[in-house]
Amino acid sequence: TLQEAEQKMKEQPKKVLVDVYTGWCGWCKVMDKKTYTNPELIQYVNENFYAVKFDAEQKSTFTFMGKEWKYQAENKVNAFAIDLLHGKLSDPTTVIMEENFKSAQPIPGYLEVPVMESILKYFGENNYLHTTWNVFQASFKPEWGK
Repeated sequence: TLQEAEQKMKEQPKKVLVDVYTGWCGWCKVMDKKTYTNPELIQYVNENFYAVKFDAEQKSTFTFMGKEWKYQAENKVNAFAIDLLHGKLSDPTTVIMEENFKSAQPIPGYLEVPVMESILKYFGENNYLHTTWNVFQASFKPEWGK
């Protein structure tokens, strides 16, 4: 959960991967079955990120980073999802955040393992700090699932 990641962040800062989904989203279920079951991906995420699954339509109110987040019936979504996705709701969306939950980078849509691998390594290995995405992507060679 977000709250568990917040607690762990105090002990050991890591980047955060948030899988934003809804219960009715077919592509979210496909991503759970085909992408998030890859053993190399699982190992890499566990070593380099705090992984969080977040239901964008979560109705229960919760506190995160000192702020209370509530369900917005008029939007049929939790306010945290609106904030995290910069108002551009899409299911599924993978969000990468730097340590201490800074600089949320939403990546909308279904991501197959090779695409997810490139995204995770771009952020997880800090390539984003010195290389543009296009340059990184042009030379990236996927390794997982081969």
